[in-house]
Order: sequence, then C-alpha cells, then structure tokens
Amino acid sequence: MHTVAVLALDNVIPFDLSTPLEVFGRSRLPGERPAYRVRVCAPTPCIEAGLFTLQARMGLEALADADTIIVPGTATPFASVPDRVLNALRAASAAGTRVASICTGTFPLAQAGLLDGLRATTHWLVAPELARRYPRIDVDANVLYVDNGRLLTSAGAAAGLDLCLHMVRGDYGSAIAADAARLSVMPLEREGGQAQFIVYEQPPAPRGFELEPLLRWLEDNGGRELTLEEIAQYAGMSTRTLLRRFREQTGTTPLQWLHRARVRQAQHLLETTEHSIERIAAQVGFGSPTAFRDRFKRVTGVTPRSYRRTFQ
Repeated sequence: MHTVAVLALDNVIPFDLSTPLEVFGRSRLPGERPAYRVRVCAPTPCIEAGLFTLQARMGLEALADADTIIVPGTATPFASVPDRVLNALRAASAAGTRVASICTGTFPLAQAGLLDGLRATTHWLVAPELARRYPRIDVDANVLYVDNGRLLTSAGAAAGLDLCLHMVRGDYGSAIAADAARLSVMPLEREGGQAQFIVYEQPPAPRGFELEPLLRWLEDNGGRELTLEEIAQYAGMSTRTLLRRFREQTGTTPLQWLHRARVRQAQHLLETTEHSIERIAAQVGFGSPTAFRDRFKRVTGVTPRSYRRTFQ
C-alpha cells in the first residue's frame, strides 16, 4: 500500500488540503481494499487554515517513510518556509520520494531548490512572481499540471484534482483512477497540457453557443474522419466563428479536442485489451496507424506500445 503524506503549512488553503484526502482516500483496489494510506502532517501541532485551525496528529517525521508527499497551497505563498521543513523536503526528494504540489504549494518546493532546472506550474495569478523569484525554474502558467517524474506541480485547486487522479492512474491504472474520479464527481483526467482558465482584463463572453451538445456529437462521431466544415455545419455557424468560440471555452480547436478525445479512448483500449495497435487506431477513428502513433505520442509523450507496457 502506498503511503501519502499531506504536508500542511500555515495559512493552508482548505480546498487544496482536502483534495488529496478526497482522491487518495477514496481510491480502492479490488475487494474494496484501500489503495493508499493517507496521513496529514505539519511542522507544528496547530496550523491556521483561514476559517478554522487544523490540529495535525503527525509531525515532519511522517515525510521520511512516505511514498508520496503532497504540499497543498497556502494563502501566503511568498512567506518564508522554516528551514526544518525545507530540509525535510530535500531529504525526502533525495531519497526518491515523489513530491507534488497543489496551486501555490509550488513555492515551498521552489524555496527548497527542488524545481531548479525543471518545468513547473502554479496558479496563473502568482506564476509571474514564481518566475521572478526563481529564474532557474521554467515556469509554464498555461498548463494544468507538470509531471517531471518524481516532482510534480499543478495549477489551481481544481487542477490539483487532475494531478492527483493522474498519479492514481500511474500507480494503479485507469480503472482504479476512474472509480476515484466517479466518487469525486470528476472526469477521469483532463490533459495536463490543457490551458488554465485565465481571467483576462476583458474576458470573452460567448453567447448562443452551448458547447456540451457539440462535444457529445464529436464523441459520438469520433470514429470517422470529421472535417472542420462538417463540425461547423452541425454547430450552425461559420468555421471562423466556431474556431473562435470553441477556443474561448476550451483553449483548443475542435479538431485538436477530437484528437485528444480519440487518444483518451485509445489509452483505455491499450490498458484493457490485447487489440493490436492497428486495430485500436481504426477503432478510435484514425485514418492510419502511422497517423495514430504520431498523434498519440504528441499528446502523451510516449508511443502507444510504451504506454501499454507501462499501464496494462
């Protein structure tokens, strides 16, 4: 059983703290066995959490034997983190422990020097300050989460749910992660590279465009080669208007969204069946196995064969 230690620091954001408890605590193996042992620890017995005070049962010693450490966000991300906390994080990371952050929890990892030379993300509001304070970090404010293997970071609180489900899927496969997602009333996984929902000075306000029916139609017709013109015709608008409104609401284009949906279907088939790569490519609607392999690697970063070896 994996042990997850959730490290609560002063002014911890309650939702960020509850996110790993929700996801890892609900994950179950066959026979309803818990998939994770979850602990909450803190550098002091009492931690402020805004509207209430948290009394932690365990101290920093809980980090030493954890398989995964989660650092939730805090309302004071620029505050100095005690040296004993930074040293405990450094020691755990050096020992091979997986360390992840939610939202502004990226800042303690940055203070510890764990993200130097790596790509990382955080909430878009504080991403410029993260880049300014820690120039050795490649800050990407346009994604939901970044997985560097043993060091992972996520954007806002909702992206923390995506990251936790991503880790469950990597640990136990999509079936266990899907069950945890359903219990949390969440989609299994949004792509880590999906754009954050950033608020601009003049936010777009599309009208008269209900996206959900179109997405359902795209999924239902994903097995055939759709053109942008066909999609626009179904949506009842010009291709230019469709592209603009679709991008405003999803951060991507209809065809890119469709390709990602097909890749997600392929991931499920690669994990749960022995079907050949060629058969899966046809099942999910790619015109050729070559096109499927190319798109799959661009979305996931690995080949279909490598993905199957890892997750089946």
